[in-house]
Amino acid sequence: MQVRSLPEVDPFTTKDGSTIRELHHTGSQSLAEAALEAGQATRRHYHRASEEIYLITEGGGRLEIDGDVRDVGVGDAALIPPGAWHELVAGPHGVRLLCMCVPPYSHDDTFFA
Repeated sequence: MQVRSLPEVDPFTTKDGSTIRELHHTGSQSLAEAALEAGQATRRHYHRASEEIYLITEGGGRLEIDGDVRDVGVGDAALIPPGAWHELVAGPHGVRLLCMCVPPYSHDDTFFA
């Protein structure tokens, strides 16, 4: 059985600028907790291969996916299809989320304008 706890996982900064702690990374999928401080934003980007789901667990912010913008908060889950441009801007209390990626997250699959 593979069980990992967030305090055991070292954080790192992704290519888009968010700080994540990757809990699991297999050949098929990945699960990470991501965090942005108040007012911090990811760099607008897309993934050619990965489909992502963001589940907001603390705070909130403004999420843009392919030009569609909305405020997101605790309990909101957003589907980000492969190839969709996206950016998350943290609100005044920051934002913490779970990010599920299929196939798993890769720096090499992160593209900018």
